[in-house]
Order: sequence, then C-alpha cells, then structure tokens
Amino acid sequence: MGLVVLGVIWELAAWIIAGSDQMLIMFGLSIVVLGLVVHILNDWRSGVLLFLVWLLFEDLARKYLGNSMTVFFAKDFLVGVAYLSFYFAKRRRQVDIAKFPFLIPLFVFFGLALIQVFNPISPNILYGLLGMKIYFYYVPLMFLGYAMLSRPRDLEQLLLVSMGAGILIAGLGIAQSVLGVTFLTPDNSAAELYELSHLSRFSPITHQEVLATSSVFVSAGRFSGYVVLLWILAMGTQGYLLLARRPGAKYGFLGLGVVTVAVMITGTRTPFVFVVGSAFVMSAAFLWGAPWRWGQGQRMLKSLRRAFLFGGIGLILMVEVFPTVIGGNWAFFSETLSPTGEGSQLVNRAVDYPILNLQESFQDGMWPYGHGTGMSTLGMQYVAQFLNEPMPRFGVESGYGTLIVEFGILGLVLWFVWVSALLYSGWQIIKHLRQTVYFPIAFAIWWYAVVMLILMMYFGQQAYDDFVDNANLWLLIGVLYRLPKLALMPQPVAVPKHLRALTRWQFSAARNR
Repeated sequence: MGLVVLGVIWELAAWIIAGSDQMLIMFGLSIVVLGLVVHILNDWRSGVLLFLVWLLFEDLARKYLGNSMTVFFAKDFLVGVAYLSFYFAKRRRQVDIAKFPFLIPLFVFFGLALIQVFNPISPNILYGLLGMKIYFYYVPLMFLGYAMLSRPRDLEQLLLVSMGAGILIAGLGIAQSVLGVTFLTPDNSAAELYELSHLSRFSPITHQEVLATSSVFVSAGRFSGYVVLLWILAMGTQGYLLLARRPGAKYGFLGLGVVTVAVMITGTRTPFVFVVGSAFVMSAAFLWGAPWRWGQGQRMLKSLRRAFLFGGIGLILMVEVFPTVIGGNWAFFSETLSPTGEGSQLVNRAVDYPILNLQESFQDGMWPYGHGTGMSTLGMQYVAQFLNEPMPRFGVESGYGTLIVEFGILGLVLWFVWVSALLYSGWQIIKHLRQTVYFPIAFAIWWYAVVMLILMMYFGQQAYDDFVDNANLWLLIGVLYRLPKLALMPQPVAVPKHLRALTRWQFSAARNR
C-alpha cells in the first residue's frame, strides 16, 4: 500500500509539473465515480439522489475536459449500477414493484423502435442503438422513483435535493448573464461545444444583444429546457411543503424568486412562454385541488400570492441592479412575441414553422415505413464522427415529424397511444389526491409530462432527447404513481392560530373539552 501511495503521488506530481490540468480533473472524477459506485451498490435509494446531482453537473466537467466522452457516458454507467443494485434488492424482496397502467402501449412502442433499429435504410446499426438509448434507457427510473418513497420524508428528501441543486444552477445562470459567457465557460472548449455555449441573439427592432445563458451546461438549449422543469417543480414543491407545514417552506419562496429571474435571463423564448402558461394553469389547478374542507384553501391562495410576489421582487431587484441584462432579454421577448409588433415571430414560430416541418416529414416518400430508430435524434454527430462518415440528413425540427421520419406514421400513432394512457391514468391519481397535501406536487409532475410529451413535442423533440429532462421525467413519473400510497398514511392537520402557542398537554386538554 505504501508503494501504491508513493506511485500515485509521483504521478500526480508529474501532472502538476507538466500543467496537465485535465489529467488531474479526470483522476479526481474517477475517484468520485468509484466512490459513487460503491455507495450505490450498498444503498440504491441515496444512489439515485447522487446520480441526479451528477447528471446536473456533468456538463460542467465536459466543458473543461474537451467534451470527454468518458465523462459523457459516466452518468449512464452510474444509473446502470443503480438498476443493478435495485434488481438485487428486488430479488431480496426489499422493494415494492409498481404496476403502471401504460406499460403495455409503451412496450408496443418499444417493440416498433427495436424493429426499426434494423431498418435497411439506416446506414449503421449504431444509430439505432443510440436512438434506443435516448428513448428508453432512463425509463426504468420510474420503477426506482416509485420504490424509493416508503414514507413522506423520502419525498421531501428527493424534492429538497432536486430544488437545492436547481436553485444553485439557476443562480449560476443569473451570474453568467451578468459576468459574461467566460464565467463557467472556457475559451478553449471543444469546437462542437463552442457555438452551443457562445450563442447570442439580437432583438429585431432595438437590436439589443442578448446572451443565451448556458450556466453549468454545455448548451443554452439544455439550460432553457431545464428551467422549465425547475419552475414547475418549484411550484409543486412549495405547495406541498406549505400544506404539509414543513419548516423549509418559507425558504422556498426565495427559490421561486431565483428561478423566475433565471427564466427571464435565458435569452430563449421557450422557457418564458411555457412558464407563463404554466403559471396560469397551475394556479387554477391548485385552487381547484386545495384542501378547502379542512380550512387550507385560504392558505393555498396566500401561497400563490406570495409565490408571484417573490418572483416579482426578484425581477424588480434584477431591473434595479442590472437593468441592461434584464432589459435586453425583455426587449427580445416583447419584440418577437408581440402579436402585432413589427418584429413579431409569434405566428411563424408557433404555427407556420412547426407545421411546415411536420409536412416535410411526408415529402421523401418514406413516411409509411420510416428511416430507422435514431436517424433524427440528439447525438448523431458523435456516431458519424466515430464511423468517420458524413452525418445522415433525414431529420426535421418538429417532434411529431421526427417520429414519422424514424418510425413511420405508425410510430406517431403509437406515441400518442402510450402518452394518452400515461396522462389518463395520471389524471385519475390527481383526482384521487384532491384535498390532500400531495395534490400540488402530483399536479406539477402530471403537468410537466403534458408539457414535455405533448406541447414541446409539437415544436421539437430536443426536450425529450435531452438526458437531463428525460431522466427527471421518468423518475418523477414513478413518484406520481407512489403518492396515493403516501396519502394513505397519517396526514398533517391544520391547527387554529389561537391553539398554536399551547403546549402538548394544554392542546390535548383543549381538544377534549
């Protein structure tokens, strides 16, 4: 052991003297991954939480390591270890296995995708294997999400870890919008990542430059998609913590303010549009499902008012302290999204462009059969680079058009079948959870599934292809189906204000009178 330690010290010293920063970082990450593997094999539940944290910050390492493919696939290795550990726990009958109502239509869609891997039009089977990984590799996370919640405290732990990491990433994104793109983004990043993280836009009328913020991620698109998830989850988490009277609820309003500001500085219209729409939908849903019968409807109303108040305060502070940053983003949003403005792109981006892309998927005559799994998904450039051949050009931007390009018209039909089954069964759970403390988080998860699988797919498949959004979606679906069992456990009961200052024996005496 002494010789091993001396050898490691010698090698590290050589790297330091040679200025091999990337080798030092890779060595440190290797030690972290090794520790995570050991921990996940011993405790898969906490391993899932560690995997989520790694998933969110993996891109930061890729930025400084030249887009290392070793780092890129580390998350897949970690979640694979979690699957293996969960399987061992299942063999020992230590976990509950969920029976999801939409599994049969999802399995049929999986069967079609597997057949399309061997489509003769596909230039190489590696494209099909990549597509299968993107579509289905994180699907088993719903079983882990279901089984890891054995008590309400497990739900709170998952939500607090997700929100804590998310608020940190949102705060770093805000800092980058102020400090410039060089913050968290090296100038010598890999060529394929440089354009994704050094993207600027200009408002069409006032010509103000707007930085498309990437935060810790390698691309601005990944950050903008993530803040949509983060804002919806933050609203649901805050509603749950308030109704359950958890002590950390009062700090959640601060997090909502940070996330709201992050939405405004992304330099991308997608999160702005979906967060505004989600605010209206979720507010109405929370009032509909609030537990009015035990006097907490008014509490939910106050929480919504405070949530929007803190979001407004965050924007006002940003305007006062950094008016140029927020002003440029507002100019870009207002000038391009105004229905009647001179530089408006609302009709073009919301109607004309998506429909045109959908129509293009029917133009090459292969729409009945498709070109094969993975022929229009994220990451094709890496397969083409590995094969040393030009990347196939079959894709369209429309998400529904992408399904037609890859699987033919049957793929689009089967997508709607399994998604409809998922959303219908999820809606039954939401109705069952009305008047309980779990309704806000249940509706937030269900609404995010609607946004990602239906609404965002209308514009493009990038959100589903993104591993951050994809993994979180499937894990949260498992959480949604577990909530009814948590609701069967004893629920917190609201205490009138005039009784809250009493001791336990005084409160007991007051109840017995």
